[in-house]
Amino acid sequence: MLRLYNSLTKRLEDFIPLHAGRVSMYVCGPTVYGLLHIGNARTIMFWDIARRYLEHCGYQVDYVQNFTDIDDKIIKKAQAEGVTAEAIASRYTEAYFADMDALGVRRATHYPCATDSVGDMIRHIEGLLEKGLAYVVDGDVYFRVAGFPDYGKLSGRAVEDNEAGARVEVDDRKREPADFALWKAAKPGEPAWGSPWGQGRPGWHIECSAMVRRVLGDTIDIHAGGKDLKFPHHENEIAQSEGLTGLPFARTWMHTGFLNMGTEKMSKSLGNIRTTRDVVAAFGAQPLRYFMLQTLYRSDLDFTEEAVKAAATGLANWRDTLARLSGQAHGDSPDEREQANAWLTRVDQGFSQAMNQDLNTAAALAHLQALTHDMRRAFADGSASGQSSAVFQPAIARLRDLASTVLGLDLSAPERAVATLDGQASAFLDLLVSLRAEAKTERNWGLADRIRDRLLALGVRLIDQKDGTTTWEAATPAALP
Repeated sequence: MLRLYNSLTKRLEDFIPLHAGRVSMYVCGPTVYGLLHIGNARTIMFWDIARRYLEHCGYQVDYVQNFTDIDDKIIKKAQAEGVTAEAIASRYTEAYFADMDALGVRRATHYPCATDSVGDMIRHIEGLLEKGLAYVVDGDVYFRVAGFPDYGKLSGRAVEDNEAGARVEVDDRKREPADFALWKAAKPGEPAWGSPWGQGRPGWHIECSAMVRRVLGDTIDIHAGGKDLKFPHHENEIAQSEGLTGLPFARTWMHTGFLNMGTEKMSKSLGNIRTTRDVVAAFGAQPLRYFMLQTLYRSDLDFTEEAVKAAATGLANWRDTLARLSGQAHGDSPDEREQANAWLTRVDQGFSQAMNQDLNTAAALAHLQALTHDMRRAFADGSASGQSSAVFQPAIARLRDLASTVLGLDLSAPERAVATLDGQASAFLDLLVSLRAEAKTERNWGLADRIRDRLLALGVRLIDQKDGTTTWEAATPAALP
């Protein structure tokens, strides 16, 4: 049974969708006024994995991710460049797709844009006005927070805690500081649409509520985003959606943690933003993805170049180990079939157990890597029951498939460059191989593994034979920038 942490109830819950076999999922997408930074990329990448795992479990997933293509930041950038807001939004929407394609993020089922849903937003606001949950001031329309008693149930913030200026718009015309804009009256030089209250444009929060209702309906299974959106954006979505329909807006709310630069929160004000495009160019998409998956999605994650380099080395070593175990065809004797099925069962059970506990990619990776280590040791140890690599092949194939289809990791064998070494270097490597053999004899597995891994990082791959001997070959070093 899949269990998910619900930010609304603050606990793990069994996931049971509204409709059997089908999941409706909405993820708050980017405001397209610049290149996506890696904090945003972590969020989008993880919800892509959540969608992949739900599909792996047999669900049909209606996965919706919006684009905010009209916003103060977009307008400001357009004015600075002397172009239209539409041109800015189009430019960075295309850049978003290019960056996410490079990172291996699959396309969503739907990508609604705010500017395509203005009519839905107007009708939503009209409904709130009719219910007395909104009011008009000089062409602006505000949501009346005091009219929604459950306000704060997601973030845990009481209305009186919402002081003007603390992520709350400052406007003396509002009845209460916590009230938020549903519609903004037009200003000179800004894009505007006609409405019952005059020319203007929607507020940010109403955009997602209207797009969710238009594409997925009044109540959805999962609403997700970064935890920085919990307040005020998601809190306001709940108020204006449930205030209108009287129905639960989302049954499960999920939020990713922050990605910090070192130990500082990444922010434009600190000047420590790293774009996804730059990081992928420097380190590669797969090492970045592997790095991010090693931490539970709702925990904060510290980004450092050293950590991504270590991830690149670890990923290269993992691929190399699997490559060394691969090759022999699966045997057909009863004993080999039994051993092969046992390894295969371990792959499936451990992976599902980890992912079913709140999509724990870190635990899933740890399981797959531990299993790879066990197979390598069983193959290297001539007295082990699984000394033939043939018994590992079904498990390795399944392991690679799960890593690819669910986690988006490519664990196929890396292409190696063949090279030769001079006599002195060859003799030195033979010495290291001998020392490693002694470490293995003494069951000092840690030292043996360190010698192997460090040699691989330097471009030398050790190959353990079934008879207990070890040979080596030149190989492409682990991918480091």
